[in-house]
Amino acid sequence: MPLLRLDNLSLQFGSRDLLKDVNFTLRKGDKIGLLGRNGEGKTTFLKIIANEIRPDGGERWQRSGTIISWLEQSLPQADTQTVYEVVAGGLNEVGELLSAYHQAINNGDMAAMTRIQEQLDNNDGWQQQQKIDTTISQLKLPADAPMASLSGGWRKRVALARALVAEPEILLLDEPTNHLDISTIEWLEQTLQQYRGALILVTHDRAFLQKVTNQIAELDRGSLYVWQGDYRGFLTYRAERQHAEEKSNALFDKRLAQEEVWIRQGIKARRTRNEGRVRALESLRETSSQRVKRQGKADFKIESAVSSGKLVAEIENVSHSFGDKKIISNFTNRIMRGDRIGIIGPNGAGKSTLLKIILGELTPQKGKVTLGTKLEIAYFDQLRNQLDDSKNLIDNVCGGQDFIEINGKNRHAISYLSDFLFSPERVRQPVSTLSGGEQNRAILAKLFSKPANVLVLDEPTNDLDIETLELLEELLLNFDGTLLLVSHDREFMDNTVTRILAVEGDGQVSESVGGYSDWLARGGSLSDALDDSLATKSNGETAKSGTQVKTDDSSTSTSAANSPSPATKNNARLSYKLQRELDKLPAQIEALENQQASIEETIAAADFYSGDPDLVRSTLAELSEIQQSLENVYQRWEELEAG
Repeated sequence: MPLLRLDNLSLQFGSRDLLKDVNFTLRKGDKIGLLGRNGEGKTTFLKIIANEIRPDGGERWQRSGTIISWLEQSLPQADTQTVYEVVAGGLNEVGELLSAYHQAINNGDMAAMTRIQEQLDNNDGWQQQQKIDTTISQLKLPADAPMASLSGGWRKRVALARALVAEPEILLLDEPTNHLDISTIEWLEQTLQQYRGALILVTHDRAFLQKVTNQIAELDRGSLYVWQGDYRGFLTYRAERQHAEEKSNALFDKRLAQEEVWIRQGIKARRTRNEGRVRALESLRETSSQRVKRQGKADFKIESAVSSGKLVAEIENVSHSFGDKKIISNFTNRIMRGDRIGIIGPNGAGKSTLLKIILGELTPQKGKVTLGTKLEIAYFDQLRNQLDDSKNLIDNVCGGQDFIEINGKNRHAISYLSDFLFSPERVRQPVSTLSGGEQNRAILAKLFSKPANVLVLDEPTNDLDIETLELLEELLLNFDGTLLLVSHDREFMDNTVTRILAVEGDGQVSESVGGYSDWLARGGSLSDALDDSLATKSNGETAKSGTQVKTDDSSTSTSAANSPSPATKNNARLSYKLQRELDKLPAQIEALENQQASIEETIAAADFYSGDPDLVRSTLAELSEIQQSLENVYQRWEELEAG
C-alpha cells in the first residue's frame, strides 16, 4: 500500500514551471535518489512531500499516521541548546518534556523532575526516552555538549540523529553526506541499507547513491522521470531518453522549417493554400515557442600559470601538537610537480592542519618544510570564506569590473560567469541569495580566474550537481600542475588523485599509491569516527560530554606520520586507471632514455665545451632534467609494481 501519492502536481516559480503535471507514488521499501541540475527544484519537491509548501495545482495524499522526518541541507544552529535537546526535538511535544526532564536532572531540580515525570507517565514518555538514548549512543554523540561547541560535521550528525529518532515511515535526506567524514558516510550507508521505511535522498555522492538507492528520480525542466534500478543503470536510461528527445526535436524542427518555406511561397501558392495546414503551422510555432530547452553544461577552465619548480614541498621530520593531542608525529614526505594527492581522515583528525603545514601557512613545532619555487597556489575553501555575502557575483569574482582578463584575453564579466551557468540576472544578486551549489560555482569562477600551478581543494564537491562535478573531474584530469585534494567523495577522489595520505590518528599518516579504492583494497582503514566523541569547532574548541579544550583550527585530535615504503604494500590488483598508467611507463622510459643518449652523444663531442657557453649550460641543464625525470618515472614504476 502506498505511503504517499502526488497526482498531477504543478508549481510555478515566476513564469517558470518548476513542476508540471507530476505524478509520483512512494511505497514502503522505496529508496529513491532524487537528481536534477542545481535550481531544478529538488529541495522544493522534498518540501512538498513534507507538506511544508503547497503546490499550485494537483493533489497530495498521505496515508494516515505516516511519520515524515526531514534532514535539511543546512546545519542546525550553533547555539546554547545541548545535543540531547536537539535530538529530542525530533519527537515534538514528548521530546520537549524529555528535554526539560533531562535538564532538571542535570540541575538537580527535584520539584521539576516530579512534575515532568507525571506528564511523561501519561504520554508514554519513557519509551520515547529510550529512543533518544539509543540514537545518541549509536552515533556516539556528546549528549550534554552545547551545539555552539561542535564542528560542522558533528552538528550534521546531531541533525541526522534528530531525523532518525522518531523512526519515521518516510525519511527525506537533503545532501546527507555534506560535512561528514568517510567513516561516518560508510556507517550511514549501512544504516540506510537496513532502513525499512521509504527513503528519498538528494546527494551528489555517486558511490553513496549506488550503494543505498533502488530507484532514481530525475527532475528535468518541470517533469519527473523515475527509473526502477540503481544509479549505473539510470545513466544508460537517461542517455537513451535524451537521445530520443534530440531525435524527436530534430524531426519536429525539420517539419517546421518545411512548413515555413511553404507559407512563404509566391502569390499563386498562397491563393490555393490549405487553411487547415495554416492552422497546423500556427500550432507547430506555438509548440516550438513553449519548448523548454535543456540547461547548458558548465564550461570552465583553469588558467595556466608558469610551471612551478620540480619540488613543490619537502616535509622533513615534522611534528605538531595542540596541548597533549598529537596532530603530526615525525612526518616526512616530498611533493613533486604534477603530484595528485588526496588527503583523507576523520573529521577533526588534522587534515586542514596538515594542508597548512604543507603550504607553509603554519610553522610546525618540530621539523621543517621547504617550499619549491614559482608556486602559484589557488585555494578552494569549503567554508566559502573567499566570498563576501553582501556583494554580488561581479563584485566577488571580477572585482566589480565589467571585464576580466582570462588567459591574457579580456572577457566580459557576464560572458565569463555564464560559463559557470549564471544568468545575467543572477550575477547582479547578492551572494547571500545564492544556493549552496551556486556559491560553490562562484568560488570556482573566482578560483579559476587566476593563473595557478598548484590547486588546493578542500571539499570542493559539496552542493554541486553531478554533471558539474563530472566536468570538474575532467578539468582536474587535464590540469598539468600539482593537486592537493581533501574530500569525502570517494568516487571523485578515485577519478582525480594518484596518491593518498591517510590521517589515521595519534599523529600517524600513511601513504598509498592510487585512489581511495586502491587504498581500501590494500587494507586501509581509518579509526571509526563514531567511536570518537570529540567534537571540534572551527575556532578550535573541543567538546566531549560538555567539556571544552582549546586547539588550533578545525583540526583536533589526530594526524600524520612517516609513510611506508612501496615494498611493504600488498600486491593488490591495480585499478583500471593505475594499470593504464603502469602500461604507459615503459614507453615513457624508452623516450627519456633516447633523449638522454642523444644529449650525451652531443656532450661527448670533442668541441662541445669550446662552443657557446649559454648553449653548453642549457644542454647540461636539459640532461640533468631528463635524468631527474627518468629517476621519477623509475620510482613511479617501482611503486605501481609493488602496489
